[in-house]
Amino acid sequence: MADQSIYSKKTWLDSYEQGIRENVEFKDILIPQYLEESTKNFPDSPALIFQGYTQTFTEFNEMVARFAAALKNFGIKKGDSVAILLPNVIPCAVAYYATLKIGGIVVLNNPLYSDRELEHQFTDSNSTFLITLDLLANRMVKLREKTNIKTIVYTSIGDYLPFVKRLLFPLVAKKKGLAADVTPAKDLYKFKDLIAKHEPDYTQADVGMDDVAMYQYTGGTTGVSKGVMLTHKNISYQIQQIEAWFPGFDKGAEVMLGALPIFHVFGMSVSMNFAIRMGWANVLVPKPQPEPLLEAISKFKVTFAPLVPTMYIGMLDHPDMEHTDLTSVKGCFSGSAPLPIDVINNFQEKTGSIIVEGFGLTESTPVTHINPFNGKRKQGSIGIPIPDTECKIVDLNDDTKEMPVGEPGELLMRGPQIMKGYLDKPEETKKTMTGDGFLRTGDVATMDEDGYFYIVDRIKDMILSGGFNVYPRDIDEVLFEHPKILEACSIGIPHPKRGEAVKAFVILKEGQEMTEKEVIDYCDTKLAKYKLPVEVEFRHELPKSNVGKILRKDLRAQEEAK
Repeated sequence: MADQSIYSKKTWLDSYEQGIRENVEFKDILIPQYLEESTKNFPDSPALIFQGYTQTFTEFNEMVARFAAALKNFGIKKGDSVAILLPNVIPCAVAYYATLKIGGIVVLNNPLYSDRELEHQFTDSNSTFLITLDLLANRMVKLREKTNIKTIVYTSIGDYLPFVKRLLFPLVAKKKGLAADVTPAKDLYKFKDLIAKHEPDYTQADVGMDDVAMYQYTGGTTGVSKGVMLTHKNISYQIQQIEAWFPGFDKGAEVMLGALPIFHVFGMSVSMNFAIRMGWANVLVPKPQPEPLLEAISKFKVTFAPLVPTMYIGMLDHPDMEHTDLTSVKGCFSGSAPLPIDVINNFQEKTGSIIVEGFGLTESTPVTHINPFNGKRKQGSIGIPIPDTECKIVDLNDDTKEMPVGEPGELLMRGPQIMKGYLDKPEETKKTMTGDGFLRTGDVATMDEDGYFYIVDRIKDMILSGGFNVYPRDIDEVLFEHPKILEACSIGIPHPKRGEAVKAFVILKEGQEMTEKEVIDYCDTKLAKYKLPVEVEFRHELPKSNVGKILRKDLRAQEEAK
């Protein structure tokens, strides 16, 4: 970047809270070594809490070492891919840490995916070993024939529960769809049996910081999901960056809400890895619906809660919210989509906590921007670049041309958390990474005079209406402000005169009524004429990703199918 570049001045550094520096003194520590360290410092402190079943750091570390021994016994060695297909249960964290311990490559997968999606990820990553749930085991045995997977290990939600719950589990589990009978098959094993059978092996494989640690698949929001190659350095340095951003939180002193799916990069880094690094208890919530979230926070006195907007909205809208004590919560982190201001204010008021919004991508492990925790938080902003992260906004058609303050362009970023590239996709990697190591995000953004960044929209989501660029997010924000509207999402639809026009999909709050005209008239008071929706469709639900992000591309596909 040229000397006169506004981005090289890093005006955002003036907004860093006291004690946070521009650069982190990074230490080359592998992820499993963080677990060893926390086990040494907090041996008897809770590491994982699942439905009230508590595992200390010593117990968790031992289970990881036992599963590492099992993996080695099956012939898994450095560089082999191990697929994990689990919700937030104890064996999910165990399998992740054990795989990294032996130098294997972790491949996290979404349990809600179809066989077609899973077949693509298993095959693309060349996974030879799979850890899954009894509910999915029979399906996976069938799917195995189409992949390179040889061995399947399964666990049950009932495997690790407090004594009384464990006794009652078999009586209710099948009725509630929480357990399933697994047909015996070749090379199919129970997780609990393997843990009992193998002696712990605590040796750490000889891996370098630049070696690939995992293939993390993109959400496929823009086509076929790609395997993002994240190195040991990417995931280790990311935790050190997050730790540097929250200096007011002490090691061994907090309780993390583990509600974000671990199989998603946000949950993996911010909930699981960060909690283990800090020696915090992590309350695992496999189904992050409003009721279990409220229960987990109040029962286990959660103090740090990374969540996505739909989770905050769901809790605030739930009848139990009124009589649930959430005052233990000190810090909340929100990402994946913008959080409406009234949601922030309501939640902060009810809990006494502070919510900071942030931003990131699978390709950046994921966090690159966060609003200061004890400092100026700007509504609608994704915040400022975290330490050791460089950012700039460039012209949509010429990435050598930087955009002035306040002007939209594509957000580019560079830092130690940025991926090595896409697995076996050199052309895609070249399209996404610039020659000097900047990641092209595909997001339209602006930067204000204080160095705070704002996401305007995805480049692919932009609507071209009568020659004007219309960003659906602008319309969504306005709709979110209406007291009767719970959720909303806008897309572009073909229009005979303008080329494209706006269509809004709206979910109303319970008991509320609105007409299409009322919605359009309301927008007319807040938006330019060319941005107004020409159609409004009322829905009971909207398509969402595994972390609760509304999927605009699915709405577009549904619309095109008409």
